[in-house]
Amino acid sequence: MSDDLPKAPEEALPVAGTAPGEPEATHTGGAATAPVPTEEPAPAPRRKGRTTALIAAAVALGLIGGACTGYLIQADREPTALPSLSQPELKQAGGEGPDPLPAAQDRKVKTDGDLRDLLLKTPKGKKEVERGWMSLAEFSSLHEDGKSYMGHDLVDEFRRAATVSWMESDTRYVEIVLIQYRHEDRLGAVQNHTVQAEGWSAKSSDEYDIPGTGDGVVLLIDRPDTEPGYMPVYKTHATAVRGDIALQLWVTDVRPPGKDKIMDLATRQMERL
Repeated sequence: MSDDLPKAPEEALPVAGTAPGEPEATHTGGAATAPVPTEEPAPAPRRKGRTTALIAAAVALGLIGGACTGYLIQADREPTALPSLSQPELKQAGGEGPDPLPAAQDRKVKTDGDLRDLLLKTPKGKKEVERGWMSLAEFSSLHEDGKSYMGHDLVDEFRRAATVSWMESDTRYVEIVLIQYRHEDRLGAVQNHTVQAEGWSAKSSDEYDIPGTGDGVVLLIDRPDTEPGYMPVYKTHATAVRGDIALQLWVTDVRPPGKDKIMDLATRQMERL
C-alpha cells in the first residue's frame, strides 16, 4: 500500500489523575493540558445576634414579671408582728438552797473585810512601829531604786494595802505588807508576786519554798546594803500570793538574819489568809 494514503487520526487518551465527571484532558502525544478548575460560589454571610437578643429579652421580662408578682402578693398580706424585746421572767426553782459557808471557810468574807485584821499581831514585848493602811503612793515607792511605779500598779488594778512593822531587837526590823488587787481584767496579785520573786532571786544566795503556798519563797540576800557612816544591813525577803492578795515580808538586821525567823513569819501570815 502506498505511503501517500491519508492516515487515520490518533485516538485521544485520558490523562491519569482526572477525577470522574470532570472534562478529560486529552493527550495527543504532546504536552498535557491541565484541567481548568471550576469555582463554586461562596455562601452568603449568616446574620448573627438575633437569637441571643431574643433570649436576653425573654429573661429580662421573666425577672421583671416575677418581681412584680412577688411584690403584689406580699403587699396584700398582713404585716408579721415582731417578737417582744422583753423576755419573760424566769421562775426561780423551788426547794431550799445550800447553806452559806461559815466565815471560817468563806475566804471572801475574810478578805473583803478589814484587811488590817489579817495582819500578824505584833509579838508581846516587841515595839510596834506602824500598823495601818498604806497609800498607793507609799506602796509604789517601795523599790530598791527609789522610783515610783504608780502607773504600773494602777494598770495591775491595785485596790488597797495594809502594813505592820515592829522591832525584834535593837537591830532587827520586821515589816509585813498585804496588797490586795481587784482581779477584774488582770491578776495583779500574781503579777506582784512574780516580779518580786524574779527581782530578788537575782540578788539572793539561797531560796526556800514556803510550805502550803504553792510557789511562795523565802530569799536570803548575802550581800549587805552599805552606806557611809552606817553599819551594813542584811535583808531576807519572802513573797507569796493567795487569791487576790500578795504578801511581801522583810526582815533586816546588821547581821545575816537566817531563814528560820522569816520562814516562821511567812508561814503564819499565809495561814491567816
